[in-house]
Amino acid sequence: MCRNIRPLNNFEPPATRDEVTAAALQFVRKVSGTTKPSQANQAAFDHAVAEIAHITQHLLDDLVTTAPPKNREVEAEKARERARLRYG
Repeated sequence: MCRNIRPLNNFEPPATRDEVTAAALQFVRKVSGTTKPSQANQAAFDHAVAEIAHITQHLLDDLVTTAPPKNREVEAEKARERARLRYG
């Protein structure tokens, strides 16, 4: 999985529209192999991002879990600690 795409499920408060769109953008960039499409491909690129964000939001809305919601600050601190150990 692309390192820039973060898990969005089971957070309190739930993932924002911006977070879902950012994940969709990263996915489309990864799949297309480009961070900035040509003008000829811009409409298709933007449409793909919008569609994937829409479907992702539906997925997040429909997922069910019995685990308690995660805290964003705690998860961010865990990620910083993993990065510190990995990169020194």
